[in-house]
Amino acid sequence: MHKIPKSWQDRIAVITGASSGIGAATARMLADQGLRVVLVARRLDRLAELCTQIRIGGGEAEVILADLNEEEDRLRLFEKIEEKYGGVDVLVNNAGLGWYGYGEEMPWTLAREMLAVNVSAVVHLTLLFLRKMRERSFGHIINIGSISGSIPSQGIAVYGASKSFLDAFTTALYRETVGSPVCLSVVRAGPVATEFYDLAARRPAGYQVPAERFAVSAEKVAQRIWSLIQRPRRVIYVPRLLAVTPWVEACFGWVIDLVGPLLLRRKKKL
Repeated sequence: MHKIPKSWQDRIAVITGASSGIGAATARMLADQGLRVVLVARRLDRLAELCTQIRIGGGEAEVILADLNEEEDRLRLFEKIEEKYGGVDVLVNNAGLGWYGYGEEMPWTLAREMLAVNVSAVVHLTLLFLRKMRERSFGHIINIGSISGSIPSQGIAVYGASKSFLDAFTTALYRETVGSPVCLSVVRAGPVATEFYDLAARRPAGYQVPAERFAVSAEKVAQRIWSLIQRPRRVIYVPRLLAVTPWVEACFGWVIDLVGPLLLRRKKKL
């Protein structure tokens, strides 16, 4: 069984990609529940504003500026947290990049950065903090995945593959830690209403992601993350009805083979 504290007051939570979207909403949610949140991202102005809002609301927050594309920044982040707090109770690996378009049109520099942030940074931080959590006999690592990891789709070849990796990586480590006081979880989210889509479209050769119209709010995801912290398990879907997605590819992959390319082709004409 995973050890659940009676109170989360003053527990330490580190949230990457905290400057906007799911990261910012999760930071507010956890701060409201009494956790001390460490906000990590590249945009200092956004982090400082969020930190101020949390403090005004009576919460505790600290900012650590880091570019998770850089290995040195990840190590510096880990060392700072260990030095100041002696470890963390919750790590939310939320930082990530998106892009939508034809795979052959994706610049390698962008693909490399996506893999560094979506995959390498998550693996690096997870392994660093997991070791310490095992030593302290407590901790929860939550990786923000996507339903795209279960349904390989046109336009998101590298992004979808990065989320498939997170599914496999998190599941394997979850099974390694079953029965211990440490838990690893993956959040398989559907479309979420954040600036993620606009940023993806503004990147070189990128198109607007068509799924945006079906998006849920970042606050909805943050609520589910809090419920996951209270009741740890391997995977959750947001919204819950997306739990059917693993069966979609198996049963209806042939439909996606036919319709998917048409959607991407239509985007190119717009």
